[in-house]
Amino acid sequence: RNEIQQVPGYGVDVDEWVDEEEFIPRYNIAPRTNAPVIRRQNGGPSEDAQSGSSDAASSQSTKYIMQTMKWGLIPHWSKFENTSLNTINARAENLIEGHGMWTSIKGKKRCAIPCQGYYEWQTKGKHKQPFFTKRSDGQLLLMAGLYDSVVLEGATTGLCLSANANRDFSWLHDRQPVFLKNHDEVEQWLDTTSQTWTAQLAKMVQPLNDSTLPLECYAVPSDVGKIGKESPTFIEPVAKRKDGLEAMFSKQAAKATAATQPSTPTPSSHKRKKKDISSSPPSAHIVKQEVSDVSFQSELPPPEKKPKVEETSWSAKGKGKQASDSPRKNSKGGNPTITSFFKKEG
Repeated sequence: RNEIQQVPGYGVDVDEWVDEEEFIPRYNIAPRTNAPVIRRQNGGPSEDAQSGSSDAASSQSTKYIMQTMKWGLIPHWSKFENTSLNTINARAENLIEGHGMWTSIKGKKRCAIPCQGYYEWQTKGKHKQPFFTKRSDGQLLLMAGLYDSVVLEGATTGLCLSANANRDFSWLHDRQPVFLKNHDEVEQWLDTTSQTWTAQLAKMVQPLNDSTLPLECYAVPSDVGKIGKESPTFIEPVAKRKDGLEAMFSKQAAKATAATQPSTPTPSSHKRKKKDISSSPPSAHIVKQEVSDVSFQSELPPPEKKPKVEETSWSAKGKGKQASDSPRKNSKGGNPTITSFFKKEG
């Protein structure tokens, strides 16, 4: 919680946290749940600034607050929360071209969303594997976003922006969040004193292609697709888990080494050799399993009878819904999950 408010590495001084008690740190934040968001204290010029007090305007323009908001933006003109609309993210192209429902707020209500990383599913045929993307240096990421307030609901809500994925991540998905890479970009994005959308802002929401923000991505457990489940193992690589590939390979290597070590026969062993072979138990059966594009083998205990050997594979189903910049009906099912972060948007 302290790291979220300090946002190390970006030089952002957060003075207070509005509705801090409404936020519960999670490893699996789903749409329509609460998340911390950074914004300026005032969405636009203060009353003092409008009345001609330049000192007050300067003071307000550099003051940031963190506020707990619901993920899934409800426009200020909405009379109620329409759950049939997917408003968890917005296409950056629509902001640049002036399309969609975000035109009225893109110049006035911009925010930054801190996080450790984000989940995305890779689909290969009928199989899906979740991946987690984070900064290589372990620091927090800041995603560019928009927010709005609804009087009737009494809630402040927000969304994040997505752009075309850069070529380094196109193998995973065709979309990717828009990240704020440094202090200067945070300052420019959160500066809403002009209340307008500028050409400089349009340049900031282009696909990520900058070595100053190195990212790493790896496969994680499929349980991240289940809303309500929480575990720190969700952001750990599957290959390094105690029950994962690395542990299994180590065990296999140890058994292989032991099997290749020669034994010194005793004088009586030659006479019993033929009989011992006929009475020895059958060797362990090997079942091949596949995780995404990584294959491994696991030993099973020897059965009394020869079993039927079948191929099995790990797969995970993302329960998320497709997010769209323009409102459209949801498909049947529950709320989208964070693991469906950037499926097809409108």
